[in-house]
Amino acid sequence: MRQINKQLIDPSSRRHAPPRWDDEGRDWPNRHSSVFIDSGGLNWHVQQMGTGPVIVLVHGTGAATHSWRRLAPLLAESFTVVAPDLPGHGFTDAPDPSRMTMEAMAHDLTALLHGLGHRPVMVAGHSAGVAVLARMCLDGAIAPAALVSLNGALLPIGGRASRWMLPLARMLATSAFVPRLVARFARTQGMVERMLADTGSTLEPHGVELYRRLVSSPGHIESAIRMMAGWRLDRLAGELPHLAPHLLLVAGSNDRTIACNDADRVRQIVPGSRLALMPGLGHLAHEERPEEIAGMMTELARDLGLLPRALAAAE
Repeated sequence: MRQINKQLIDPSSRRHAPPRWDDEGRDWPNRHSSVFIDSGGLNWHVQQMGTGPVIVLVHGTGAATHSWRRLAPLLAESFTVVAPDLPGHGFTDAPDPSRMTMEAMAHDLTALLHGLGHRPVMVAGHSAGVAVLARMCLDGAIAPAALVSLNGALLPIGGRASRWMLPLARMLATSAFVPRLVARFARTQGMVERMLADTGSTLEPHGVELYRRLVSSPGHIESAIRMMAGWRLDRLAGELPHLAPHLLLVAGSNDRTIACNDADRVRQIVPGSRLALMPGLGHLAHEERPEEIAGMMTELARDLGLLPRALAAAE
């Protein structure tokens, strides 16, 4: 694999260096499928594998392609899987801070997919990644037959949290010191483990180590904070009844980040949508039980005629 030289980035738009592919990415999951592609002024890290109908996977805030480390190869048995690191996350360049919004990310991801020549028949996202994909669908940028929401963040945060979380994120986004401080603490024993435990999920040691590498990168942390500071879901929530793809909502009953009740609320809003509850699993359910998620997605593709039923008999 050949890495394209990264473009120079205005220091005012990214004050901290991103993770280094030759260091933090030295044994990155599915590294053999990684490519670096220039699109829209950014150098994107994208993983592509498999053959068949195209499915796009979009991770959530603070994550990267490693979150699909076990799910993507399973899906690649039936699909062409395309999984990018979102702008500023993982090994993808960070844009200007003004482009860390959901709308701008949707626009930039659309340009990337068009440049790659991909027209996905199914898309799946985790947490905030679902909102990016839903925005693309509502804007007519993509027209998949199905959207799979994995503990998706599709509704505005309610209650007291909405009054302090957004202002806090905006304040932190202006600080050059906070990303360095978080990255420093991430290297201490137990911090990342506690962060992951707070999601309600339990990951294997290698999965924990991958998150530690990302959280130990000030550039990655900086972009995650800026993404949270620029996030708005009110408009998206109001448009959800017009969502065209079949919506499958997968929710972990032990999700401590986004209450599984939110998925049921979305089910009532979006006509024809379906909810699949995964007992005992947390916000990272797709990392805890990738085989079950792959099975749900493959079966949905068959039900919609995206994969032939004959394939099921052959398997």
